[in-house]
Amino acid sequence: MLTRRQLLLSWAAQARKPNVVFLVADDLGYGELACQGNPQIPTPHIDSIAAGGVRFTDGYVSAPFCCPSRAGFLTGRYQTRFGHELNATGKQNLDPNIGLPASEQTMGDHLRKLGYATGIFGKWHLGGTPKFHPQRRGFDEFFGFLHEGHFFVPPPYKGVTTRLRPNEPPYDDENFLMRGENVVEEKEYLTQAFTREALSFIDRNQSRPFFLYLPFNAVHSPMQALTADMKRFNGIGDEHRQVFAAMLSSLDEAVGAVLGRLRRHGLEQDTLVFFISDNGGPTAELTSGNGPLRGGKGQLYEGGIRVPFLAQWRGRIPGGQVVKEPVSALDILPTAVAAAGGAAFSAAAIDGVNLLPMLTREAGKLPRKNLFWRHGASIALREGKWKLVKQRDRNDPGEAYRLYDLSTDLAERNDLAAREPAVARALVGEMQRINREMQPPLWGRR
Repeated sequence: MLTRRQLLLSWAAQARKPNVVFLVADDLGYGELACQGNPQIPTPHIDSIAAGGVRFTDGYVSAPFCCPSRAGFLTGRYQTRFGHELNATGKQNLDPNIGLPASEQTMGDHLRKLGYATGIFGKWHLGGTPKFHPQRRGFDEFFGFLHEGHFFVPPPYKGVTTRLRPNEPPYDDENFLMRGENVVEEKEYLTQAFTREALSFIDRNQSRPFFLYLPFNAVHSPMQALTADMKRFNGIGDEHRQVFAAMLSSLDEAVGAVLGRLRRHGLEQDTLVFFISDNGGPTAELTSGNGPLRGGKGQLYEGGIRVPFLAQWRGRIPGGQVVKEPVSALDILPTAVAAAGGAAFSAAAIDGVNLLPMLTREAGKLPRKNLFWRHGASIALREGKWKLVKQRDRNDPGEAYRLYDLSTDLAERNDLAAREPAVARALVGEMQRINREMQPPLWGRR
């Protein structure tokens, strides 16, 4: 039987709207976390989200690149519905016509209307000019940068091990660190700086519901790791891999700091936490591995779009769950809004679905038939165990649709299109139907 104090705490938790904390890693491959099966790099704090909540084995993002993926999960809609299909890099970030269209409502917009304090600390990448600024897109506070990447410390890169590619992009070119709309100087390692700002946001808003969006730029290039973190991985002989391991370890400590601050303020029971990566790992560039999946960042094979996907809401979501039902990052927005007491979205308004009935075991299945992807000339559909994909790029100019049974062929090695023509035809028809609902890209070429 509960004590009086426990009952009071339970009633208080039910009366309070839950906080929402959305943690996003950048370019983190499916196979890199310890809870995903990697014994090489300890990630105890990230793993604790799975232990205290749920790990989705079949968690997807809606695009294989940073910019469109973020447009998808921050709106809960397929970004191809509103033309935000392709990645924006370099000088494209300075184009006043490139960014998340003003017609789209972000998770920040929805939660702010429900009385939440909203803050983003990290990488935006949804438009680098003033009209796309996060504080015009539903966020009360912003500390971070607007483009696709940033060096982790300023030149001359003291206190870090730096391993740059011969053609490393000039990430910091006209891509300033900002507090609000003011340019600031920052000397602390960015993973730690974003964490510092996030902890301050929690401290200042502990008495009201808040939405903390913390999109780290780790483990995205440029590869720069703190010297102290490098020492933890002296046993890794390859310096390239050692830098990645140290970057991931720093990210894990940052997640631990956020979770610890929630506990310090007694907010752990009152907070819905999500952790994902924005797309699959670019293995050759970072060593960020997607095993046992095929492909990686930039592709619609599983390695490009299936990502680490964890959630926790202590007291509401039973811990230690492993869910094999396919879920999408598009589902995070409607789940958060439902948790906050907002009205349910219609299927016409949003593509994501509320995960709470399944996670609290009120329902066994999600009200969704399939998942769809389109990126440039590549297109894919998942329906149940079946995955239909046409992957076209410089390394894979194929024209034919390929059909895979993911229940027996996770690595997408065995094309069953010729053996299962009826299944392939049905999926092609459904894919084409959905594709007709989408808009052409607002920039770039398909």
